[in-house]
Amino acid sequence: MKRMQMFGLLSKDMDRIEQELYRIVEGGDDLLTETSLHLLKAGGKRLRPVFVLMGGKFGQYDLEKLKRVAIPLELIHSASLVHDDVIDDAELRRGEPTVKAKWDDKIAMYTGDYIYAKALVMIAELENPRIHQILSKAMVEMSIGEMEQIRDFFNSEQSVRHYLRRIRRKTALLIAISCQLGALAADAPAETARLLYNYGYNVGMAFQIRDDLLDLSGTEKQIGKPPGSDMRQGNITLPVIYSLEDERLRARLLEELARVREGASDGARAVDLILSGDGIARAEALSTRYIDKALHALEQLPHNRMKRNLREIAFFVTGRAY
Repeated sequence: MKRMQMFGLLSKDMDRIEQELYRIVEGGDDLLTETSLHLLKAGGKRLRPVFVLMGGKFGQYDLEKLKRVAIPLELIHSASLVHDDVIDDAELRRGEPTVKAKWDDKIAMYTGDYIYAKALVMIAELENPRIHQILSKAMVEMSIGEMEQIRDFFNSEQSVRHYLRRIRRKTALLIAISCQLGALAADAPAETARLLYNYGYNVGMAFQIRDDLLDLSGTEKQIGKPPGSDMRQGNITLPVIYSLEDERLRARLLEELARVREGASDGARAVDLILSGDGIARAEALSTRYIDKALHALEQLPHNRMKRNLREIAFFVTGRAY
């Protein structure tokens, strides 16, 4: 699905959101403006703002109000990526040098902080304490998820349940509240906002699982970084956890993971081992189950033209190739 197809009826409004994203980080400091724009202009699917606008279609749609939710949510996501790249020592993001690679760790950390601050300045323009409470709680949960990931680097004993809790905090929660806050900002009924949250949560879980799958089975051209990057950084994802449950692979995979941790391997053999088992298929099946839950929530929403777009995005997440 191309980006404009995904946006559907919202293409013109998303163009305005895109331009506002660039404008909001300008000013104050030339270097922070440059580093922030470097990240934002590298691209991205802009899932979070488009979910905000779609959620807004279930209430009194007002772009001027909704953009004060949509833009901060995308900025918060972008800021977390800058910080992630420092923690992961990542060189590429969306096929472009990361902020930490092009400048350095210190500048990258302050860039992330700056983008976070810009997000908070903008959303503070909305006089709705409920929206502020939901967003603040989500940011706390995101931080906890990041710490959990750091603690679990190269932890081959972590469970599927632990992994799912971590990606809920790191990824799914922000997508869930994007749908929810769009509805709340548009004064949609509370039940509609709840169903949109459930839809977004399950799409977010599926999205992260698919992202972790692509890191192992995609090409560098598809994902913008070398396959197996997560594993080399110590991030043990769902396909790896499932593969470690396979007694035929466990001993060899543990040995390869140890070599990766020591810097004695680039992880290619570990990736091959994972691809030879059923870990990929099991992770894909779980991703599909989350999409089924998202579609169930979608079916209960009031009928409008956005339901078709939300359904298409759900299927896009399940079968995406980039």
